[in-house]
Amino acid sequence: MIVRKLQEAEQTDRRVVSEGWESTRLLLKNDNMGFSFHITTIYEGANLNLHYQNHLESVYCISGEGSVMAEADGVVHEITSGTIYMLDKNDKHVLKAKSEMKMACVFNPPLNGKEVHNAEGAYELEAEEVMDVK
Repeated sequence: MIVRKLQEAEQTDRRVVSEGWESTRLLLKNDNMGFSFHITTIYEGANLNLHYQNHLESVYCISGEGSVMAEADGVVHEITSGTIYMLDKNDKHVLKAKSEMKMACVFNPPLNGKEVHNAEGAYELEAEEVMDVK
């Protein structure tokens, strides 16, 4: 059994901060669960062009307001507390935060822990630096 507390993980290198967002990675590849689980904060006003070419992702909005648009069809979906969206086709998308958004995210395959978005808005399949924390 694996047990972790968000408040404790936020004080370790499991917390990754980048432009427009931060993410505390609670479950990672080295936990051998087959997926990773993160609590991610999207900062108010963030406008993120993302394309997870190497990962499938599901995102559940815990709090806040924003929108997500799949570039394939241009449809904008409002995101509020209680909304989930799934990027089941490695969808190229734009995520905008009207207010700070707290999100629970699941990635398959799992992340190693240090990933940040590359120029295409994707996470590399294998991050250069692998976390080794329990």
